[in-house]
Amino acid sequence: MRELSEQVLRWAAGAVGGDVRVAAVTGLRQGANPWLVEFEPAGRVEAAVLRLGDPADPGHRQRFATEVAALRVAGDHRLPAAGLIAADLDGAAAGALAVLTTVLPGHSRIPPVASTERLRDMGATAAALQAVPLPPRAALPLRSRSISDVDFAAQRREKGTTALMTAAEERLERLPAPGGPTVFVHGDLWFGNTLWSGDRCTGLVDWDCAGAGSPGIDLGSARFDAALMFGLPAAEEVLAGWQRAAGRRAEQVAYWDVVAALGTLADMAFCVPALHDQGRPDLDADLLGQRRDAFLRTALHRLDAGQA
Repeated sequence: MRELSEQVLRWAAGAVGGDVRVAAVTGLRQGANPWLVEFEPAGRVEAAVLRLGDPADPGHRQRFATEVAALRVAGDHRLPAAGLIAADLDGAAAGALAVLTTVLPGHSRIPPVASTERLRDMGATAAALQAVPLPPRAALPLRSRSISDVDFAAQRREKGTTALMTAAEERLERLPAPGGPTVFVHGDLWFGNTLWSGDRCTGLVDWDCAGAGSPGIDLGSARFDAALMFGLPAAEEVLAGWQRAAGRRAEQVAYWDVVAALGTLADMAFCVPALHDQGRPDLDADLLGQRRDAFLRTALHRLDAGQA
């Protein structure tokens, strides 16, 4: 949706209350959804973030229900997430699926170089999630990997794959999935879904892939993204930050690294527009593919060597 209807604007103003009206709307992703909504007169809420979806799309309905449930869990445990102001999960009031949240401080622009402090804080942020035990439930289902609603393996079979990725898939098929209690997982933890003030992570956004699963899901995702953004050594700093914050060694790191790397297509061009939008025009499909493969080879080597 590139324009907001009067019904949506009335719903947002009514959710805030206090006789306010919508004064300005700015698209936050390529000029569109989600939206920064500013209110006038500025009172209890000066601005909010509005995410919209199609009520006729079952996938949208599930993701919006997940987002709302995740924000409630995050709020209950004081995790770095926006506060939930209001939600319309069937579109009856807003005319669309709608979630209205508070505005978090910070920005999501990804720098070309990351400090050790930033990388370790990314790991610490992932560790904060794993401290929340969570059994699966309808809106927060069991997750076995990041972005679990996209079948990357099927897309690779259709669009083409590589010998390395095929070998990684076959390697995982021979291994049992790690067990253990399930915890709260974000399910799409990468730098584009984090907000920063200096080297401090101020919040996580886009909770529509959240659920219950292994701590390795978010740790592996954060490590993999750090390797893509900044090179292979960055992943080790993320791990160091996670272990320091969690107060223990991470388990099955190599397994979850492989899982994370397989959440891609052979041709990394599919993610280039999002990275450019986040301030990284230096990243192209070739470089990302090289970094993905280096990360995946390292993880497979560690698996073969019996390393955690």
